[in-house]
Amino acid sequence: MDERRGKERVQWTTTIIISSSLKSYEIATALENRSHKVRYSDTLESGSIVFSLSGVAFLLMDAKECMTSAEEIFVTKIEKFINIHQNSFLVLFAPLHGPEEWSLMFRIHQRFLGSNLRILPVHNTVNALDLMCTIAKR
Repeated sequence: MDERRGKERVQWTTTIIISSSLKSYEIATALENRSHKVRYSDTLESGSIVFSLSGVAFLLMDAKECMTSAEEIFVTKIEKFINIHQNSFLVLFAPLHGPEEWSLMFRIHQRFLGSNLRILPVHNTVNALDLMCTIAKR
């Protein structure tokens, strides 16, 4: 018999610090809807989310934007991010991860091999939130 049956499931909540640049984005609203305490900061790198209790940091980037911008721009942003945060993840958004997106992830992986950066390919906000919350809980 499952011991969890009949017991009320307790929802995990924590304080999350989000860069002010994400204030109007869907991800901030979705985190608040999951009963997390969301705080905004002007000092965080643009696109950053930090789970304060676990110390896990996520940098949200769109794969299309990375492919259309100069490589030095997003590499510099990632370098700055991993130099600040020890436990860091790059959340790379793409509706479909085709050959171009996998090539981008491969180049980023090669560039930051040996660093504390891990890459999470995601398709949408719900997918990103589920992964971030799962990682931050541990």
